[in-house]
Amino acid sequence: MERKDKIYSYISSSNYIPLTFEELSVVLDVPAEDSSEFKSIIDELIREGKIFCSKRKRYAPCEKNNIFPGILSINPRGGFGFVRIENAEKDIFIPSDSMNTATDGDKVLVKLIKNRHRRDEGEIISVLERSQRPVSAVLTDDFSAKPDNPRLPFSVKLKELCGAKTGDRVLLNLTDFLPNGVVYGEVSAVLGSSRDLKTFADTIIIENGIKTTFESETLSEAAAYSDRLSPEDYKGREDYRKDTVFTIDGDDARDFDDAVSLKILENGNFSLGVHIADVTHYVAEGSALDNEAFIRGTSVYLTDRVIPMLPVKLSNGLCSLNPNEDRLTLSVIMEIDKESGNVIRHKLVKSVIRSCERMTYNNTAKILCGDEVMCNRYRHLVPVLTKMHKLSKLLFKRRMDRGSINFDFPEPKINLDENGIPVSIEKTVRNDAHRLIEEFMLIANETVAEFAFWADIPFVYRVHEQPDAEKMDSFRKFIGSFGYVMKGKEVYPKDLQQILNEIKGTENETMIAAYMLRSLMKAEYRPECIGHFGLAAKYYSHFTSPIRRYPDLTIHRILKAFLDGKDLSHYPDFVKDSASHSSDTERTAELCERSVSDLYKTAYIRDFVGCTFPAVISGITNFGIFAELENSVEGLIRLETIAGDYYELDEKARCVTGRRHGFVFRIGDSVNIEVVRADLETRQIDFVLADNKFKKSPKAGAFRHRNERNKHAYSKNKVRHRR
Repeated sequence: MERKDKIYSYISSSNYIPLTFEELSVVLDVPAEDSSEFKSIIDELIREGKIFCSKRKRYAPCEKNNIFPGILSINPRGGFGFVRIENAEKDIFIPSDSMNTATDGDKVLVKLIKNRHRRDEGEIISVLERSQRPVSAVLTDDFSAKPDNPRLPFSVKLKELCGAKTGDRVLLNLTDFLPNGVVYGEVSAVLGSSRDLKTFADTIIIENGIKTTFESETLSEAAAYSDRLSPEDYKGREDYRKDTVFTIDGDDARDFDDAVSLKILENGNFSLGVHIADVTHYVAEGSALDNEAFIRGTSVYLTDRVIPMLPVKLSNGLCSLNPNEDRLTLSVIMEIDKESGNVIRHKLVKSVIRSCERMTYNNTAKILCGDEVMCNRYRHLVPVLTKMHKLSKLLFKRRMDRGSINFDFPEPKINLDENGIPVSIEKTVRNDAHRLIEEFMLIANETVAEFAFWADIPFVYRVHEQPDAEKMDSFRKFIGSFGYVMKGKEVYPKDLQQILNEIKGTENETMIAAYMLRSLMKAEYRPECIGHFGLAAKYYSHFTSPIRRYPDLTIHRILKAFLDGKDLSHYPDFVKDSASHSSDTERTAELCERSVSDLYKTAYIRDFVGCTFPAVISGITNFGIFAELENSVEGLIRLETIAGDYYELDEKARCVTGRRHGFVFRIGDSVNIEVVRADLETRQIDFVLADNKFKKSPKAGAFRHRNERNKHAYSKNKVRHRR
């Protein structure tokens, strides 16, 4: 390392003149026997983006020549791209003729050029590292394949087909990129027919680099654990097995990582227990289980499947808080003031519990509403659930009083038949049981984060920064068109909460709330505690889901080490890596989940091409109007398809206006649309404006259940809260 630093220090010095390899060897007095090692160091400095080799084979420092390393992203619509440079405010624009064989996802060296429009433009000097993601493509009849990803706008030449037939979707490894634009690759797997819906979903998963199988070593480690706890496992733990502890989850949930309990103290205060699966008892630091969980970062919840972060032996078995089974947990017991809802004191302990019931949101909600059948069935839990309901409302009021923003969007649920074909889409509404568990998990997450902050230990916090001023100005103008006003230059969570209160129950509620959400920053993981804007919380973390989120697992490991009095000095670097990587994997998982959902929505709406439906305008661009149906399916009305006028985007007024007749389309307007196209390849749905009278309507109730026999065929993946 010292030798590399000296070489780089010399090349980046002010009096250095670019030299060839041979000249550098002479100037630095490199012995002949060390020539290969010297070349390795030079190559390593190039890969790191610190130096580059010019066309004349001379080495020079990158930064002094306005050359920077970054990741290239190709625009799917035009072949041009942008390079994202670490710590830079803006990405660098790359014209399509300046790619120099680089493609989407590659790590590149880009030379910065200021153009006449004052936009940062650049040209790619070299590719430092090719994207390692496999590429899905459809095989054509001439030993070539067309990638599914529109960001890869080229055909791939193949030497071997490995049994694939024309029309099959295959998995490729790209091997060679020629200067003339020709790309070569090899088939690594045959996925199946390109027309098969599951194959399309598999393609999306692969494109996002998400692993669907576990390494053999990981599975072996999981299999080695006994299904029963040993006497040693109970040592050093508080015993809550005789307490009334239970889980509340979705009807189809299989992994239960949180359980709750409640007592009323002599002073009338609440003693709330939140008991979280002790995953780190089984996932040892540095083990194969740990390494693979780190790589995955999160479980991925798709329309047709779940891709877990941990093997099923742990996620659905040993770590899951299944009823009537002894389970190891990490518990936070909070005394909550009966008047204010504030946590007066708490204790964090390693524990063991025995869940007495596996409750569902639906059954719990019925109990809270006084349903006689459910109250009789779970009569032993009715008193404690009643008290829990009271506490959850107190905690919600406390959160609202401090200004927390409360989004309450209905979740679209895509129902599949036994063959994996979408048969209906409906919106699910959260009930009081969802809100009860949400408040309990939020208060536990806050309490643990505050404890870690004042204990001054390395930690992964869930942070949410102040919104961007420019986006907030845009939001002000947007709500102004609906008659709503947000006063003051500074934006506080309470201001946004007030807008949500004003729009509640109006026809534009969902539209304005969605625009607000898009205007906020994205929550992420960091080692610094900077607070959570959306929750109006000074301290916040993700503590309650270690089965499915690696940040939770990380802080469990640190908290247990702290409770045991162990050395924490090696955790700061790990916390930084864990926070950054977990933020990346979360974004990838969300993109994959959204893409698969869009795929199944597209497949569903194909059967309604030619039908007319009412819709609401959900977005406007310079090329078209986005409209959303009642069941959440969104499509594009291209401006050129609107007859009778030439329509243009008016950015200031945030509308599309006809040049001749002045007819205006705004976000939130109701329109009638006809479905004209649904393309599975691109997941693009096209609408056209229809007459006020339906041209052709589907049968009554078609959107609810096209096939009543399949009404209950689909088990909904567990809905997860991602605050």
